[in-house]
Amino acid sequence: MKNKILMFWFIVAIVIVSAIIIVVKPTKLGLDLVGGSRLVLEAQTTKEIAKITPEVMGRLQFAIEQRVNKLGVAETVVQQTGEKRLIIEIPSVTDLKEAKSFIGETAQLEFKKEGKAADGSPIWVETGLTGKDLSKSILSTDQTGQWVVSLEFNSEGAKKFADLTKALVGQQMAIFFDGELQSAPVIREAIYGGKAQISGGDSGFEYEEAERMVNLLNAGALPVPAEIVEENTVGPTLGADSIAKSTKAGIIGLSAVMIFMIVFYHVPGLIADIALIIYSLILFALFKTIPVTLTLAGIAGFILSIGMAVDANILIFERTKEELRAGRNLFTAINSGFDRAFTSIFDSNMTTIITCTILYLLGTSIVKGFALTLAIGVIVSMFTAITVTKNFMHLIFGTGELKHPALFGLRKDEIGQSYEAKETKREKAKFGILD
Repeated sequence: MKNKILMFWFIVAIVIVSAIIIVVKPTKLGLDLVGGSRLVLEAQTTKEIAKITPEVMGRLQFAIEQRVNKLGVAETVVQQTGEKRLIIEIPSVTDLKEAKSFIGETAQLEFKKEGKAADGSPIWVETGLTGKDLSKSILSTDQTGQWVVSLEFNSEGAKKFADLTKALVGQQMAIFFDGELQSAPVIREAIYGGKAQISGGDSGFEYEEAERMVNLLNAGALPVPAEIVEENTVGPTLGADSIAKSTKAGIIGLSAVMIFMIVFYHVPGLIADIALIIYSLILFALFKTIPVTLTLAGIAGFILSIGMAVDANILIFERTKEELRAGRNLFTAINSGFDRAFTSIFDSNMTTIITCTILYLLGTSIVKGFALTLAIGVIVSMFTAITVTKNFMHLIFGTGELKHPALFGLRKDEIGQSYEAKETKREKAKFGILD
């Protein structure tokens, strides 16, 4: 009995911690609930890359993720679909103009020196120093207060820059961004330390222009061109409506299940309802802790897992009632009921988890959300059904005989009669055979 009491307080502690997490931590909502934008990019072949391979798509996805992260928008999802497409979901952003240009563009930074063409006219020729040699770029101001883009090269780029400036002392070095000349300062002396600035010429940079340049340079170049082939938005009003409808559906469904359990299983049904509330608190706290991005499909998985949690309790209670009919005392009947039901519960839940794993690995973002919430829900339901319900059953009913069979939804004449004997009696009565 002491262990049961300790387990009870352990469950209480879990409930308190879960409640605190639910109150303190924010809920991550997906695109369909909070509103936002959805883009589909398709990789394009080039002369250098004639075929889009999984390796190319992997590099493209990484580059896009890097760019999206620079936007500073939380909960953005980038994932591959098909052989050469990426889905990008950006919650809370409904104006796609800037996001599309940012995601799709390829920043090209080049440092060039003076040269001459075949006819003797001056031209700018490549030096081999490009944006690929950058470590990072920073938005800052110069001594006059003009916006400038400060560049920091990596170790290889710093050596190239030092060698280049040393060779070009007294000459101009041009800085091109996306094919446009930004500035062409005269090199006074060799520059060591791997740092440089783009000033924007005589007129200087506007803040937005300089910020965009910094973001694109930090995001890096895409390994292959990517074209936006599909775009759509979800308004915040539609998202709020989805949340309201999902909440309503969840409350109705949970209430119906709880009423059903009380009507058919009486006190054990009430215990199952309490366990169900504890289950919901623990699961929601886990969603916030992991954290899981909740979508409409994810909420559907959550609600479905509630039904599966109740299904486990039904199996347990039916097995317990069979043990009571067979004449077992209350303590033995409860233990045997849980033991007999465990195999069925475990097998059914494992098949569900395996299916969820396959869906998560192979499905799209919507399917992944459903699979993840359902799988976590099934795992938590095993804990609440086996541990919470069993502990409460023993604490409430104790270890004695069942004095009031109605508490379990049984009649007195059912107690002590085996299930097989009862079925035999029914069959005999059907054919008019009297004992």
